[in-house]
Amino acid sequence: MNHTKAYSAASATSPLAATNINRRQPTATDVQIEILYCGVCHSDLHFARNEWGFTQYPAVPGHEIVGRVTAVGGGVKKFKVGDTVGVGCLVDSCRTCPDCHSGLEQFCTNMVMTYGSLDKHLNAPTLGGYSQSIVVTEDFVLRMPANLNLAAAAPLLCAGITTYSPLKHWKVGPGQKVGIVGLGGLGHMGVKFARAFGAHVVLFTTSPNKVADGKRLGAHEVVISTDAAQMAAHANSFDFILDAVSATHDINAYFNLLKRDGNLTLVGAPEKPLPVAAFPLIFKRRSFSGSLIGGLPETQEMLDFCGKHNITCDIEMIRMDEINTAYERMLKSDVKYRFVIDMASLKS
Repeated sequence: MNHTKAYSAASATSPLAATNINRRQPTATDVQIEILYCGVCHSDLHFARNEWGFTQYPAVPGHEIVGRVTAVGGGVKKFKVGDTVGVGCLVDSCRTCPDCHSGLEQFCTNMVMTYGSLDKHLNAPTLGGYSQSIVVTEDFVLRMPANLNLAAAAPLLCAGITTYSPLKHWKVGPGQKVGIVGLGGLGHMGVKFARAFGAHVVLFTTSPNKVADGKRLGAHEVVISTDAAQMAAHANSFDFILDAVSATHDINAYFNLLKRDGNLTLVGAPEKPLPVAAFPLIFKRRSFSGSLIGGLPETQEMLDFCGKHNITCDIEMIRMDEINTAYERMLKSDVKYRFVIDMASLKS
């Protein structure tokens, strides 16, 4: 058993605080990683505050992990000590179901999440990346491109793959008009990827003060979604729309912007169900779908794509002891566009 420093929540109402946790000794197929940076996802806040209803305490969030390999098991073939690697939302799966065989481990019924699942080695909940180190089976460790800024690359392990996967699935590319709804941690990556795929990118935002930033990030046009005239000007014109908004909003307004056979994919996770009108879907054979991160092969593909095109997240670096303030700021959308924890700050 290895002891390591971490930050954890003791209950749904308590702030995160310094603690010590146990990590397993590496097995033959395990990789031990010193965590250098960990992104802060809104899912971390949901989990820490038990807003999904399955949190067991003490809880250690964090699933946008970048670090350096410090030890490998005797059977590890993909990595060696000193390699720079990443760990995303998953640390294991059943390996035997059709989803796993298809490289879609995110849909495995028995997937093991980086935090909040059962660690079969310790018979205890998995604990995430707000810690100095982690031990993960090699098949769920990813290689980081050498040319990327590691801190800015950390959120690619969740925000990056969450937006990359649906854009790839719906074959976004040159000659298409693509909408991105919301300019937050997910939306700003959606803009970057859609532009890199060669699409004509239109950002939708409720905030006029985000127009300039949207264009800086790669949007060809920015539409203020509360302006009925601006919205109407784009009716029946989009091939694909990626909705990255987690707050309650009128999703039907975006269905009307799709062409015949256009698709809107939801990656944001609103707390309450969104009312969906039938007619906007029926009359143009439009479709509405959802998407959840990506499997391990696609996540590595995404990282390699980012390395080739020099794509990273826009981040704000924080110390570990600033995490509770960061959560409150995140609730107010007061971050451009992802917090990343410098885990060296945990040593002190």
